[in-house]
Amino acid sequence: MIKSITIVVDQYYKKPDDVLRKIIAKQLNISEKTIRAFVLNKRSIDARRGQLKVNLRYTVYIDEEPPVASSYKPDWKDVSGDGVSGKGAGRVIIVGAGPAGLFAALKLLEYGLKPMVVERGPDTSVRRRDIALIGREQRVNPDSNYCFGEGGAGAFSDGKLFTRSKKRGNINHILSILHYHGAEESILTDAQPHIGTDKTSGIVNKIRETIISYGGEVLFNTQCTGLYRDDKQIVRGVTTADGREIVGEGVILATGHSAREVYNLLAGNGAELEAKTFAMGVRVEHPREQIDSIQYHGKDPGDLGTASYRLTAQADGRGVYSFCMCPGGTIVPSATSDDEIVLNGMSPSNRNTRWSNAAVVVEIQPEDIPEKFTLQENPGLPVDAWHALAGIRYQQWVEHEAKVNGKGQMAPAQKLLDFVEGRQSADLPECSYAPGVVLSRLDKWLPKDIALRLKRGFRTFNHNMKGFISSDAIVLGVESRTSSPVRVVRDPVLMECKGLPGLYPAGEGSGYSGGIVSSALDGEKAAAAIGVLYGKIGKISTSEAANQDPNHV
Repeated sequence: MIKSITIVVDQYYKKPDDVLRKIIAKQLNISEKTIRAFVLNKRSIDARRGQLKVNLRYTVYIDEEPPVASSYKPDWKDVSGDGVSGKGAGRVIIVGAGPAGLFAALKLLEYGLKPMVVERGPDTSVRRRDIALIGREQRVNPDSNYCFGEGGAGAFSDGKLFTRSKKRGNINHILSILHYHGAEESILTDAQPHIGTDKTSGIVNKIRETIISYGGEVLFNTQCTGLYRDDKQIVRGVTTADGREIVGEGVILATGHSAREVYNLLAGNGAELEAKTFAMGVRVEHPREQIDSIQYHGKDPGDLGTASYRLTAQADGRGVYSFCMCPGGTIVPSATSDDEIVLNGMSPSNRNTRWSNAAVVVEIQPEDIPEKFTLQENPGLPVDAWHALAGIRYQQWVEHEAKVNGKGQMAPAQKLLDFVEGRQSADLPECSYAPGVVLSRLDKWLPKDIALRLKRGFRTFNHNMKGFISSDAIVLGVESRTSSPVRVVRDPVLMECKGLPGLYPAGEGSGYSGGIVSSALDGEKAAAAIGVLYGKIGKISTSEAANQDPNHV
């Protein structure tokens, strides 16, 4: 007999097996001797009502042996001899080496199609050096930074592996592939799995090695600047900044939400684009011990680790919420050019820095964008496309304002208490942000609607999480790239871009996903659509197509 059971233990949850066996047997009202094995499926923390508890969900094998433990077994095919003709027969071009692009490449290998990943930035080793220069020299390399380069935005900014969407397909499949390439086994069971920024780049490197070892290709420092179409106007490849034409059977576009020039390229080539809801706001940082004390009610956390939080509020009809919470982490500079300041957060795998931070952002619907960003200004683009890109222009303006009120890549900052009260800070607490901070009244230059809603949101947070508003907490501007403000419209089953057949938008840049896991799944779906087209697999079912949830971000 096999049963599933959830047991609740205290914060010292790492109990010996014999203790856990007793708890399980008692809850199931069976003899301990009948339990042949129990396998942990999921772990989650519950710190409500002043109690520190851990929920552990097990599969229990009663009077029968469990199946032999099996690790992920890849089904990649060696395509070394394929895709070498001048027309790129059997080869699929993937633009972008983030989660969507890399997982699309792995999926293509399952179908016996040859992936060629084209990445504008360098590999992670070079990227790491360029990222260090942002803090030391206040200089941003536009092709190698926290957003661009091998691994995408996730490689050097935390490695969170959970998604809020409930329609994301086989998440465990993605986690198993990451575990196969070196992620800790805990990601397979934790309710909020996390790799850590200190380990993600190594896992990305191993995925690249897998792609190449099976005959795929990865080209670094190769920026896509145009699309190659055949005589039937079907997209078959790309043109690059150095004048090359790279041709295959089709193109998976996985460029991320910060490759803004790509949207102009798509609009100029007839792609259907639409504006979508996004969010902007600030990063807030507290001393780690302060958040731990609030969340664990001043009690010893035991084995629970560093505390996190997820907070939401409503302010004047718009959501205000925490995003990308990084317990025991740091705030990092995520600008992609020198004329802007953009923030993100990350945590190492052990989450042991002195600070905890999160984005706190305000929901922005297309109708909230100021009119000056929607007006047609003869840009050489169709009117509909120009309007669809208004959110990007709004983002850019706010990021430039942060630059004007900062210094180099030093971010404008204010004490959280002073921000809420609407007054200038006399000084600032110590902060994890490596480039540094400068005193600024954020509410004086942030868009008025955003600033007011943030203040109201913070007050609600403080009501629900006593002590959140504190003079020891600091807010920095700006957090502006939680998701793309644009959706590249695609057929819900064929996955092709409407207006550009042969092009398969995927990942965060497509506007259909957000985060590592959902982007990886989206890349796999794009690869599956190509697999169907070239007869490698059967049709995609309507239920699979329904898993595309364009409103989940």
